[in-house]
Amino acid sequence: MVPFRQFVLKVHSRCDLACDHCYVYEHADQSWRRRPKVMSQETIAWSALRIAEHVKSHGLDQVAVVLHGGEPLLAGPGRLLAIAEALESALTGLCRLDLRLHTNGLLLDDHFLEVFEEKGVKVGVSLDGDRAAHDRHRRYADGRGSHARVLASLARLRARPHLYAGLLCTVDVAGDPIAVYEALAEQEPPRVDFLLPHATWEEPPPTGAGDWLTAVFDRWVADGRPMAVRLFDSIESTSRGGPSFTEALGLEPSDLVVIETDGAYEQVDSLKSAYDGAPETGLDVFRHTLDDVAAHPGIRARQRGLDGLAETCRRCPVVDSCGGGLYPHRYRAGGFDNPSVYCADLLQLITHVRGRLRRTHELTSAQLGELAAGHGGAAAVGALAAGQASLRRVALTAAAARGPAWELLTRIDAERPEALAAVLAHPYVRAWAVRRLAGTAGEAHLGNIAAAAAIRAGVTATVEVEVREGVACLPGLGVMPTERTTISTADAWEPVRRLTAGGLSVVLEDTDPYRDCHQWTPAPRLTSEQALAWQELFAGAVEVIGREHPAYLPAMAEGLTTLTPLSPPAHGRDTSSAAREAFGAIAATLPADAETLALLLMHEFQHVKLGGVLDLFDLFDACDTRLFYAPWREDPRPLEGLFQGAYAHLAVTDFWRARRDPKGRERFARWRDDTAQAIETLLGSGTLTPLGERFVRGMRESAAPWLAEAVPAEARRAAQEERARHRARFDRT
Repeated sequence: MVPFRQFVLKVHSRCDLACDHCYVYEHADQSWRRRPKVMSQETIAWSALRIAEHVKSHGLDQVAVVLHGGEPLLAGPGRLLAIAEALESALTGLCRLDLRLHTNGLLLDDHFLEVFEEKGVKVGVSLDGDRAAHDRHRRYADGRGSHARVLASLARLRARPHLYAGLLCTVDVAGDPIAVYEALAEQEPPRVDFLLPHATWEEPPPTGAGDWLTAVFDRWVADGRPMAVRLFDSIESTSRGGPSFTEALGLEPSDLVVIETDGAYEQVDSLKSAYDGAPETGLDVFRHTLDDVAAHPGIRARQRGLDGLAETCRRCPVVDSCGGGLYPHRYRAGGFDNPSVYCADLLQLITHVRGRLRRTHELTSAQLGELAAGHGGAAAVGALAAGQASLRRVALTAAAARGPAWELLTRIDAERPEALAAVLAHPYVRAWAVRRLAGTAGEAHLGNIAAAAAIRAGVTATVEVEVREGVACLPGLGVMPTERTTISTADAWEPVRRLTAGGLSVVLEDTDPYRDCHQWTPAPRLTSEQALAWQELFAGAVEVIGREHPAYLPAMAEGLTTLTPLSPPAHGRDTSSAAREAFGAIAATLPADAETLALLLMHEFQHVKLGGVLDLFDLFDACDTRLFYAPWREDPRPLEGLFQGAYAHLAVTDFWRARRDPKGRERFARWRDDTAQAIETLLGSGTLTPLGERFVRGMRESAAPWLAEAVPAEARRAAQEERARHRARFDRT
């Protein structure tokens, strides 16, 4: 038996709206007419007792109770307080109580909110989107719309964000999906539930729900997922083998029961849309335990998983996500052994979402916000790295010739996928694949990738490889000295050198032939003394960052995998670089001191992070070919170049901000103003996507406070003079 963990208490059976899509009043079941309007104190007490009895019997650590209706606020604040206290009294010491209420919002005033504040009741509100969509159905009996009053209630609820559970939106394909989505997002809900209008094969819904939801999903993803959406999150979770978060999807057994105002136990109340009496069990809280309810055939029917579905559903390729859809939506005269009446729509949506999952990885809205601010935590950069892993796999698959090396890779991927994943984590694998697809690199390097994976997997094999200067590079692993192009993975090889300090460990990459993707010439293989010099300076740089800029270290520890030495350029200045096709790698000349290397690492890792974001999201119109003034370059830059420079100079400015010497004050004064100017240029470009504008506004929020910081007049003057000289040089070119 599956114990119940979710309980819906119908605390009031009437409503102050006359919504024409309501399954309680407008569909087949009309049992509300014979029930008491409000749940009595006796029914409340028995309900609390039965839930506590069930918790003890099954050792449950948490239950969720939703106060529902009709409209639960019609019960009044006093009755709702009594219900909360009865549940609290019955369950304290037994389990955690997740107490929620769902309302149409019309009566939600400060009196109610004080009760909910006292008892920790989270509140969900029904909102169908913009005024046109909402007032099409959610009207008073006299035909007036309720949208304005709901928004006023939401304003009060949003002032207590810890009580704000989210929004429920009933889908109406007659409405504009994007207008609905934008209206919901404007209310900043922590979660949105999209509810397909209740329908059956006897009374089918209008077509088009799949198109409607797909449009909303694409916009939600493009916006960086600003709130949880239970429907979309459930599809993604079940597609990865995880749980569903809604009874409308997935194969998990139902663990929900409804208690009506008269104490009757019912199955999921949306069954009221099927036929009169459909949700009834004939059981009640006064005479029956919840274990009695769990034995009811209707409850059992919703707990059989795949075995409880129609044959058509069991053969469906998305059944693990769909789960046959919501149980009431399967009804046809004679029973529920049918696919959902929304079968085609669910197939369309799930297939679309899964296609997106295969193409890329996504970041949460919060993670994007962290990155926009200039830092980004380990989880955010980890998500970028996961996206890069997918991109490298796709690029490798596209670039690889089918042959022995490919067969070895597919075998390792099947038997030891972690070994291949470790090799694909090396930045220059993608650099080779990109060049191979462009026709500027040979296919032999695939053998080097396969050999590295085989060594990591402990697989002995003979592989044809690319050999340069007497060594075969094993990406991310080391080199194998050889003059032959055919090697055995059992032969001796030399591991790469690593730089370690302060929780960071990166490959000191001086052998990979595709490390030349940076704009500067890579240094030849280092001597032991040169490698030691890098280690000493790297340790000092990490110490500087940890002491003066600790917010940057978690992201670096997660995403910085490789440091590539560069040959000193003819101009003799410190040089560094990051390459878009080599996420995780930074290239640099060896500077004179640890402080300079710290600056170079902070600067270039900004480019690494933003490159990872741009690989996943469109932040601007790539067709915009205009060139812009960049305060740190002598040449005009395309929009992406200006974007990259502004983002990198958030870290550059932050670095100099910590320096209190005259040089540091002057650099801070210059770069804070120039970075702020570049950010305003981006915002005024007219070419940012909505997500791009949000990202750049996050950059602005980080840079804006710096403009108010006091800087010595001499430093400000020197910065202004240097800025003027730079602009004059630019204008002359």
